[in-house]
Amino acid sequence: MDAARLFVSSRLVSSRFDSDSDSDSDSDSNSDSNAEASIDAQAPAPSKSSPPASPAPRAARSPSTSGATALRAPAASAAQNPSESAACCARPRALRLVILAPPMRRLATDTRDRARAAPPHCPAMYRYTEFDKAFVRNRAAQFRDQLERWRQGALSEDAFRPLRLQNGWYVQRHAPMLRVAVPYGELSSAQIRMLARIARDYDVPEPARYRAACDAQARLGTVRLPTRNAHFTTRTNVQFNWIPLEKAADVMDLLATVDMHGIQTSGNCIRNISCDERAGVAPDEIADPRPFAEVMRQWTTLHPEFAFLPRKFKIAITGAADDRAATDWHDVGLRLVRDAAGELGFRVSVGGGMGRTPMTATLVRAFVPWRHVMNYIEAIVRVYNRYGRRDNRYKARIKILVKAEGQRYIDDVDEEFRQIVEHDGGPHTIEQAEFDRVCASFVPPVPPPCAAGRHAKTDIDADMDAALARMRTLAGAQPAFARWLERNVAPHRDPARRIVTLSFKRRHQAPGDASPEQLDALAHLAERFSAGEARVTHAQNVVLPWVRAIDLHALWEAARDAGLASANVRLLTDMIACPGGDFCALANARSIPIADAIAERFDDLDELHDIGDVDLHVSGCINSCGHHHSGHIGILGVDKDGDEWYQVTLGGSDGTAANGPAQPGKVIGPSFSADEIVDVVDALVATYLRVRRTEAGRVERFIDAYRRVGPEPFKAAANAARHPETSVA
Repeated sequence: MDAARLFVSSRLVSSRFDSDSDSDSDSDSNSDSNAEASIDAQAPAPSKSSPPASPAPRAARSPSTSGATALRAPAASAAQNPSESAACCARPRALRLVILAPPMRRLATDTRDRARAAPPHCPAMYRYTEFDKAFVRNRAAQFRDQLERWRQGALSEDAFRPLRLQNGWYVQRHAPMLRVAVPYGELSSAQIRMLARIARDYDVPEPARYRAACDAQARLGTVRLPTRNAHFTTRTNVQFNWIPLEKAADVMDLLATVDMHGIQTSGNCIRNISCDERAGVAPDEIADPRPFAEVMRQWTTLHPEFAFLPRKFKIAITGAADDRAATDWHDVGLRLVRDAAGELGFRVSVGGGMGRTPMTATLVRAFVPWRHVMNYIEAIVRVYNRYGRRDNRYKARIKILVKAEGQRYIDDVDEEFRQIVEHDGGPHTIEQAEFDRVCASFVPPVPPPCAAGRHAKTDIDADMDAALARMRTLAGAQPAFARWLERNVAPHRDPARRIVTLSFKRRHQAPGDASPEQLDALAHLAERFSAGEARVTHAQNVVLPWVRAIDLHALWEAARDAGLASANVRLLTDMIACPGGDFCALANARSIPIADAIAERFDDLDELHDIGDVDLHVSGCINSCGHHHSGHIGILGVDKDGDEWYQVTLGGSDGTAANGPAQPGKVIGPSFSADEIVDVVDALVATYLRVRRTEAGRVERFIDAYRRVGPEPFKAAANAARHPETSVA
C-alpha cells in the first residue's frame, strides 16, 4: 500500500491501539456583585481577535513528499550542554515519524467560497464541510459493521474492545456507557434536540438489568438510579449510561445526522479539546481561542502518531485574562497572550492533572507564535511518546515525565520543536488562509429583525436605556429575578448582550444530569434567546452566550418554567460531581447521593446567598473526575471494608482569578463515614461564617477566610462532627 493510501486508511479505520480505562475577592471583572451591575454592565470594545494578516515565511517543501510519511533520524542537539545532559543523551532516541500531510489539511479542502458571516439564528459555531460530514457518517457505518461482526462471533472480544472504545463506548458497572464528543463545549439547538431524543428513546435500561442494579444500590441509600438522562461531564462532553450495546449503531447513526460522534472520547490518544465557555464573548478576552481549538481538533482527530500514547492526553485553551478553562490542570494548557511587540501567541504549560498524583502544570514556554502552536504541541507529544512510561499505568501520564525530567524535558521539547520547524519545514504551521477559513464560522450572529421591521440592533441602540430601566424596575420588584441576575448573568463584550448560565444543579437530580424535557427546553431557549447556540461548562452547567440584555427577563421567566433558573451559580449547591459508584466501575463510593444530601441540607436560597461563593467538588474515586482536588471543599470517596467513606480536602483552586493560582487542596485528616459527611460540610461552613470578615461592605469569601486563618479551625470543626459510634478510617 502506498504512503498516501496508508495515510487515508489510518484516518478511516478504527485504531487498534487503545485501552479500556478510563480571585481573591468578589471584585472579579467578570462576576457581578449585584443585579444592577448585571443589567448595566458595559463591555469594552472588542479586542482584535484574529492574528496578523501576514503569515510567517515557511521552509520550502518538495511537492513530491506531500502526503507521504517519512522516517528521519534526529539531528544532534546543538543547544544541549554535554556536561549537563549526559544522562539524557544516554537514553535511546527513537526515529522521528513526520506526517507531512496532517488531517487538518484534509479536513479543510472545500467550502472556501462560503459566506463570511453567520446568517440570522445560525449558531456562531464551526460548520462541518462535506468532508467532515462524510467522515463522521463513514465512521458510524464502520462501527455498525464491526458491531454486527462482533455479535455474530466473527470479531473476538479482544478485537472488538479497542474498536468499541475508539468510538466512545465503555462498559460500566451496570450497562454500556456512551461518551459523545462536544468539541470545546459548543452545541447547536439541533444537536441538543438529538441528545434529548437519544435520552428519551435509547437511554432505557433492560428491566431485569435495572431491577438488579437498583437492588444492588438499595443498601447504600434511597436515591433512585437515574435513567433516560444525558450527563454533562467536566470535560464538556455528554454521557449516556443505559444504552444497550445492541442499539449502539443506531445511536451512532443518529448522532452523525447532527455532526456528532464519540471518536477519541476514550483511549490513550488526544481527547476532546476543552475551552473557556465564554470564548469569543468575554470582555477580558485577548483573542477568540475557538478557531485554534477547531484547527487542533481537526489535526488531532485520528492522527496516527497520536493514536498510541503512553496514556490519555488532554488539552485546554483560553484566550482570556481570567483562566476559566483550568489550563493548569491539563496535560497541556494554552493561554493566548501578546508579546511586547503586540504579536499574538501562546503561553504553554505542560504536566497538569488530577488523579492519584495531583500536579499543576509547569510553564515550558512563555511565548509561541500562534502559527507554530501545533508544531510546538507536536514536539511536546513526540517527546512524551518517546520517553513516557508504558510499564506502569499509574506513572504513564505526562505530568510524571515532566516532574521526573524537569528542565531536561523542556530542553528536549525545545530541540524537537527546532527540528520540526528548521529541519522538517514546520509541516503543521497554521497558514493564514486556513485560519481565516475556520474563523469565518465564528462570526457573531446577526440579531433577528424586530416586529416593526427595523433591525434588532437599531432597536437595541434606540431603546437600550428604557429597556435597562425597565429591567431594574423588575429586579426591584422580583427578588428571585434580581438574584438570578446577580448569580447567573455576566458581562458580554457586546454591550447590548449578556452571557447567561443555566444551572443544572437541583434537588433529586445528579449534578450535570439533564432529562429529555430539560434538553428540549434548553434547545428552545438557545434558539429563542442565543442564536441557537449553547455551551457546556466544566462546572456541568450550560451557558447561553448570545443573550440580548433586553431579553433577560423573558429568558428568566422561560428558564424558570423549565426548571433551569436556579440562582445558585458558584454557590455551595452548584456542585461538581462525577457519576460515582451509581454507574462507574472504578468508583469506591457514590457521589450522587452525597451531592443530593448536601443540597437538601443547604436548600434555603437565603442561606446560600449569605454563605456566598464556595466550590464544592465530589469524586467517587481517586481518578478525580469530579475535580475534588480543585474544590474549596473537596470530597473523595474511599472504600473501607466494603463501606463508603469520604476523605475531605480544603483550599483547592481551579486557577481562576477569583480563586488564585491552581493548587490541590490539603487533606484535613482521616476519612468520614457516609452518614457523617453532610454534618462535616455543615461544620466547615459554620466555621467559615464564624471567622469571616466584612470590610468596606465586602464579605470575605470561604477560600480567602480559609487561607487567612489556616486549616486548624476547620479541622477541629470537622472532627467534632464525627459520630461517637463511628470508628475513624
